[in-house]
Amino acid sequence: MNYLFTYLKGLAMGAADVVPGVSGGTIAFITGVYDTLLNSIKKVNPSLFKLWKREGFKAVLTHINAGFLLALFGGILTSILTLAKLISWLLVTHPIPLWSFFFGLILISVVHILKQVEERRLIHVLFLFIGVGFAYTITVLQPIDMQPTSINLILAGAIAICAMILPGISGSFILLLLGIYPTILTAVKELNIPVLGLFTLGTVVGILSFSHVLSWLLNKYRAATLVFLTGLMVGTLPKIWPWKETISWRIDSHGARVPLVEQNLWPHQFEQIMGQPSQLVISIVCMLAGIGIVWLLEKVAQTKQ
Repeated sequence: MNYLFTYLKGLAMGAADVVPGVSGGTIAFITGVYDTLLNSIKKVNPSLFKLWKREGFKAVLTHINAGFLLALFGGILTSILTLAKLISWLLVTHPIPLWSFFFGLILISVVHILKQVEERRLIHVLFLFIGVGFAYTITVLQPIDMQPTSINLILAGAIAICAMILPGISGSFILLLLGIYPTILTAVKELNIPVLGLFTLGTVVGILSFSHVLSWLLNKYRAATLVFLTGLMVGTLPKIWPWKETISWRIDSHGARVPLVEQNLWPHQFEQIMGQPSQLVISIVCMLAGIGIVWLLEKVAQTKQ
């Protein structure tokens, strides 16, 4: 049953990772698997060979918490493979309700993580603002046009996975900034094994190295790290705001016309400028649904304690 719940959490993480602007790391945090994930990943290192020779393969699987990792990453992979088309369709056909849902989810996640900061100091306010500034700066950067060569695919995988396990920083959005997001999304839809293989290799290298750094920070400076990660989430909220006007466009490497600079609008401004309904009622419902899911997850976690 525990593995089933872990698999479902992986499904939620995978769905979030597909959306540019939403981090699977945020979902991991609010579902209570973040620390377990980091601690399990950082145990995958060369010392496993010694353990294998000394105690056997079963001891290795137990040491790295293999059942947990297989269940979680199985859910992530299942979600990405099955929901990529659905999320892409929703982003095109129903963007405002979708972004509203994720806006509510990230907003309540900020409150959820701040509750876990037991030690509060004035200097933590500085870390909060640094996190906000860092995340906001990333969201306003202009995309580059990285060509999908073998080296670039591995590099993109390593960079994106580091972002994906950071709450607040979206791996998909990093791929957009690199100009390689359409390539990866198309590869997922078409099951392009060579492209996905190179990208996966990069993610493995990235997550095995970065997880050690992040785990050390959480163990050594947990309060400051949590506040910084909260700042990352706050800094990405403007990017997730549902009502936008595209100021300028660019042509990507696939010849597609994609937004370059966007401006956030209030719902009534959106109706006046864009000439489209703001879908305010359904947006509020979707936003409250995102808030409700995190609240429910928090209550379930408290019940199990």
